[in-house]
Amino acid sequence: MKILYTIYQICFALPILLVLTILTALITIVGSLIGGAHVWGYYPGKVWSQLVCYLLLIPVEVHGREQLHKRTSYVFVPNHQGAFDIFLIYGFLGRNFKWMMKKSLRKIPFVGKACESAGHIFVDRSSPKKVLATMRQAESSLKDGVSLVVFPEGARTFSGHMGYFKRGAFQLADELQLEVVPVTIDGSFEILPRTGKWIYRHRMILTIHRPIPPKGHGAENIKASMTEAYTAVESALPEKYKGMVKNEDQDN
Repeated sequence: MKILYTIYQICFALPILLVLTILTALITIVGSLIGGAHVWGYYPGKVWSQLVCYLLLIPVEVHGREQLHKRTSYVFVPNHQGAFDIFLIYGFLGRNFKWMMKKSLRKIPFVGKACESAGHIFVDRSSPKKVLATMRQAESSLKDGVSLVVFPEGARTFSGHMGYFKRGAFQLADELQLEVVPVTIDGSFEILPRTGKWIYRHRMILTIHRPIPPKGHGAENIKASMTEAYTAVESALPEKYKGMVKNEDQDN
C-alpha cells in the first residue's frame, strides 16, 4: 500500500496540488486587493487546505469546536508537529483568523505574497520598535470575531514532543485581555516530520480545548496562561509524545 500511495501522490495528487496552490495564492492576492482581506484572506486558504487533505486521502477528526463563540476573537496556541499543521488548522479550525508567522516565510514564491495580501502577520524581531509594530498590527486585526493563530513553540518539532512555549502569544493576549485557546495537533508528525521527504497517510486529530480567560493583567497572568495552555495541549497527545523536549532551533 505504501508503494501505491507514493505512486498516487507523485503522479496524481502533488501535480494537482501544485496548480491549486498557485491558483489559491493568485485568488487571495487579487481578491484581497478588490474585496477585502477579511474574506479573501481566509476562505480560499480554507478550501485549499481541505482539498490538500482530501486529495492526499488524509482523514481528519475535529473535537471541541462547540466551546467557541462565533463573534469572539481568540488567540489560538497549537503545538507544531509538522508541515501539515497548516492544512489542519486552516482547513478545519472553523474560525476566520490571521497567522502570526516568521518573516522569512514572506520569501516563499506566490505563498508569501498571498499571506501578505491576506493580512497575516510577519514577526520581525530585529528591533524592539519592529516587535511593537507587529503587536499593533495584530491588535488591529483582532476584531469582529477574527482571531489569531500562533505556534508558541516557534518551530516544528524534531521528535514529536513539544518544546517550551515562548511568551509572545500570551503577552499579546494579556495586553488585549483576550482568551487563549489551547489546540492539540496529533498525527501531523507521522504524515511529514520535519526531517521527512515523503508524505505518509495517517489520521490527523485537532482538539480544541476550553478557552482560558485572563486572570488579571501582567506577568502573573501571562505565566499562568502559558502553564495552563501547555498542560492542556500536552494532555491530548499520545503517551509516546508527552514530556517536553527542547527543540534545538527554538531560540532562533
